[in-house]
Amino acid sequence: MILQGALVRLRPAIDADRPALVAIRSTPDVYRRWRGGDDLAAAVAESLTDPDVEVFAVEYDGRVVGAIQWGEETDPEYRHASVDLYLDPAVHGRGLGTDAARTLARHLIDDKGFHRLVIDPAADNTGAIRCYTKVGFRPVGVLRQYERGADGTWHDGLLMDLLAEELER
Repeated sequence: MILQGALVRLRPAIDADRPALVAIRSTPDVYRRWRGGDDLAAAVAESLTDPDVEVFAVEYDGRVVGAIQWGEETDPEYRHASVDLYLDPAVHGRGLGTDAARTLARHLIDDKGFHRLVIDPAADNTGAIRCYTKVGFRPVGVLRQYERGADGTWHDGLLMDLLAEELER
């Protein structure tokens, strides 16, 4: 399934996208947030075949500029979808992340029937937080010492959620 946004196109990521995604994940800004161990190619390949997530390549001007993925909590009492996104820093500041997140959110709400989406950027990732806020995500709370950084220290995360009626279309 191809999802068309105002600026980007989301399509299922395939193995042929791996070199572009590895290059993006290798940039210092993305690697700092996403890491992936000593073998990024293997980490990206694993993400593309993970049965618990659906990964879309983010295309802009005919080239892959990142990836956005989603997974779901299937327990009917807690059903929701979670979203993760990374983009090439060379295209930051153009609204592509907002468009990708909004396009996927619209799909998850309208086509998949989710009433609630969550995303959990690092609490100090102001660019990502600003991007998700434009889509309609709201801060829920700080997840203290949520993620271990590459330096071995623990860093806070920000839990954000979006209810279907809050989506900024």
